Parts: sequence; structure tokens; C-alpha cells
Amino acid sequence: MSGHSTTAFDAAEFRTALGSFATGVTIITTRAADGSPMGLTANSFNSVSLSPPLVLWSLANTSMSLAAFRAAPYWAVHVLATDQEELSARFARRGESKFAGLDIETGIGDVPLLKGCSARFQCRTAFQYEGGDHVIFLGEVLAFDRNEAAPLVFHGGRYAHATRRDPLGAKPRSAYLEGSFGDDFLGYLLGRSHFRMFAQIRRHLEEAHLTDQEFYVLSALTLKRAMTVRDLDAGMAGVLDENSHRAIQSLVSHGLARETAPEAGAEGPAYELTEAGREAALRVISAAKGVESQVLERLGAGEAPVLKSLLNRLLGVIDPESAALWDASAQSKTPTP
Repeated sequence: MSGHSTTAFDAAEFRTALGSFATGVTIITTRAADGSPMGLTANSFNSVSLSPPLVLWSLANTSMSLAAFRAAPYWAVHVLATDQEELSARFARRGESKFAGLDIETGIGDVPLLKGCSARFQCRTAFQYEGGDHVIFLGEVLAFDRNEAAPLVFHGGRYAHATRRDPLGAKPRSAYLEGSFGDDFLGYLLGRSHFRMFAQIRRHLEEAHLTDQEFYVLSALTLKRAMTVRDLDAGMAGVLDENSHRAIQSLVSHGLARETAPEAGAEGPAYELTEAGREAALRVISAAKGVESQVLERLGAGEAPVLKSLLNRLLGVIDPESAALWDASAQSKTPTP
């Protein structure tokens, strides 16, 4: 077998090797003897049997929640959706009120149930086994529900995304001329998607009497109170370049932006939105986000975080300077007392 191997059994290496297996992420909940809700994040969940319906998960002997789960007759397994990474992190931490502010339901045995998951399994404890440094809980599934949300995945010590693939054996459609771009060419997929989506936004720009370039700059000016020309040049490099200067002057002439004094230590000139500019920006950006919501809804539940994550990674690869606008904005902000 190729790759890294070891003859000495090293615990850290063993953990790393186990991390090569991608797993789903779950939160297990129950109700303690005193009535308080209990919950923790686990990726040890697995199916055991369909008839009877049995599942299992394991909990470390050192866990502060072990006694409560050992005594609990019922518990629930929540398979987290791809947009529930923050919820996973919350239930993985110790010493905080994990259920604070959450809208929960009540399941069998008064067990708290979380919403928005890919699947939920309500279980009765069937058996408990000693499994080395863990206790293995085997449960009989009494009820379950699911939705179409893509699951959150854990691989190699970090969160990952799962998404649907084309059927096995599906091939890109070929063109008449050999060597032509196929329908899997990245430039075609990105370009056509951009033009088709932006076409739905452009009518809102026309209603606001804004060009594409003016909209880009107007949106950029919403990131901070005032932005210098240097900030704009960095953020618009490779997108508008010198056109950003014409766009800002056009916004000024239409009363949507104005020149202002730069912040201390910043190089001027600087520009800020007028009241009319802020109203126009919020109106158009709200419309654009509405278009985005409609597109992502058609794409399918749970696919949006996957798509955005991949596009962010792609942008970082082909345009490492793309974060300049955000970095400049973050660095220039004045802390709120």
C-alpha cells in the first residue's frame, strides 16, 4: 500500500488514519434525571440493523455527560445538515448552556429535539457495552424523520461538505469539433451562470438608473463609512480597474456619493455614501439577495453552502488579491467604544 505507513502503533497516527474515513456529524440529546436537557456532538454514529431498527454511537469514558446518558432510557440522534456547523461546534464545547436560545421540540421520553437536521432518530436504549476507552450505546429506533438537506461531513480533522454527483458513468456532452469546449468547461459554467443570474439583477439596476460598474462601486462603499481611492483600487483590481474612478465620479454627480476627509493615517481622497446612496444601495442589494434566494431554492436544500465554499476557494486560487477589499475594510474600521 502506498502512502504514509507505520509499524509502531502510535495513538496519534492511528487517530489521523481514522480521520481519513469521512463521517457524518451528529448531535445526541437526552433528558437528565433532574430534567435538564443534555446534548453533545458525536461522529461515531452508525446503523446496525434494519429489522429490528437498531443504531449505535459511542461516548468517551472521560465525558462529563457519560453518567447522564448511562442512566437515560431514551435519546435522540440528529444528523446535522451542511449549514449546521455552528450548532455542531456549540454542542462540542463544554461548560455552556447549549440549548440557550434554540427553538426545540419534544420527542419520546421528553427528549429535546433540534430542528433543521438532515435526519432525526428517536431511540430507546437497548444495550450498553464497554468498548475500550468508550461506552457503546445501542438503541432501538422508535421514530425517525428526515428532509432533503445535504449532511454535514467531517474528514481529516475538519468539516467538509457533501453534495450530489451526476450518475455513475454520466459524461459531458461533446461538441461537433473535436477539442472544442465541452459543457463541463469551467469557464463556460461560471460565465453562463454569471450572465444568466446577473440578467435577473440588472432590471433592478435599470430601475435605480445604475450601470453595472456603478453598482459594484456602490456596493463596495457599503462595507465601511468611508473608503479611500486606494481601497477601491485594491478591491476593484482586475474587475473594474480604471473604470472604478469613472464609476465613483458618476455616483458623485448623481448625488449618491460624496468626497469626504479620510480617516486618520489613511491616504485620500476618500468617498462615502450620501443618504440617497445608502437608500439606493440597500434597495438594490435587497433585490439582488432576493434573486439569490430564488436561485438557491431551485438548486436544492443544503447546496448553497457547498457552492459558496467551492467558489470562495476557486476565487482564492485564481485571484489571491480578491480579499483586498474586505481586508482594507476590516483594517480601516474604527472600533466602537
